[in-house]
Amino acid sequence: MSDAGADGPSPLTGFTVGVTAERRAGELGALLGRRGAEVVYAPALRVVPLAGDGELRAATERLVARPPEVVVASTAVGFRGWGEAAEGWGTGPALLAALGGARLLTRGPKVTGAVRAAGLREEWSPRSEAMGEVLERLLAEGVEGLRVAVQLHGEPVPGFAEALRAAGAEVVGVPVYRWLPPADPAPLDRLVEATVRRGVDALAFTSAPAVTSLLRRAEALGRRKALVDALRGEVLPVCVGPVTALPLQEAGVEPVRPERFRLGPMVQRLCEELPGRAPLLTVAGHRVRLRGHAVLVDDELRPVPPAPMALLRTLARSPGRVVGRDELLRALPGAGHDEHAVEGAVARLRAALGVPGLVLTAAGRGYRLADGPGA
Repeated sequence: MSDAGADGPSPLTGFTVGVTAERRAGELGALLGRRGAEVVYAPALRVVPLAGDGELRAATERLVARPPEVVVASTAVGFRGWGEAAEGWGTGPALLAALGGARLLTRGPKVTGAVRAAGLREEWSPRSEAMGEVLERLLAEGVEGLRVAVQLHGEPVPGFAEALRAAGAEVVGVPVYRWLPPADPAPLDRLVEATVRRGVDALAFTSAPAVTSLLRRAEALGRRKALVDALRGEVLPVCVGPVTALPLQEAGVEPVRPERFRLGPMVQRLCEELPGRAPLLTVAGHRVRLRGHAVLVDDELRPVPPAPMALLRTLARSPGRVVGRDELLRALPGAGHDEHAVEGAVARLRAALGVPGLVLTAAGRGYRLADGPGA
């Protein structure tokens, strides 16, 4: 089901979006699909709960035996998982009692909700949802001599515990789950290659570790530079918030992100950004808008295969200009040196567009888009 209205197609119709999430991938994919996108799923990581892990149990027992003065809760799924694990060990009530006597700082609204659902109350939460701001507040208030429990992300927050220890705190790390590479890397490998080839129009990220995992996998494949180049250019990276965006920014990529750090606003941001990148042309009196894997001709969706689409993009850079067969051949993916491949691709392009007279032949020279109202 799409959100198309009387004024035309859905905002993401014709675009392909890669989803790197494991958790909530279905929810994000459904939001994108309802707005017309084709979704490619490629989990960049997997979440491994540590409920049976001795490290988590030992940290819990330490905090029950000697409660902390300060608790930092970083993720909702992690905080809930910690409570569920403690319940399984028979120490759930004792853990809640230990945490209830502490000052609770939460990283954002989701973990705040998890804390309140457990019957506890947070003292403060940053609007930025950034652990860096939590650290700044603790250091400004002073932590010397305090026992601070830090519920860790899947990957430790760089420098967080070290800065607290340097300021005189005793830090107890609580590793509730770990983020590991996907068990089957093949979908992620295909997404890396599709991004490099500009076979997707956008990549959606919901966690910083997913970004890091994608970059690491691209590095292992020898494709990191090509991936980063694609994300700096034709492929739009979108992140759910500033924390997720950090690894991309460190790689020299500036992603877009919503003002509110939620899936719905992130999808809405894509709906605003992607159509604005699609060139709108007037070709022989028809409104033609190029999208990722399709063309809108007078607002009617026309799917176009990759090779004909590559030709159309080359022709669309200069509507009305004759483009030689040699230039078009270079634009064709994997065409080699056979100029007959251009003729075949033009024939398929004309068939896909479904409207005669849009792509014209310049005898002996090449092809061009018909420009103007009736060229």
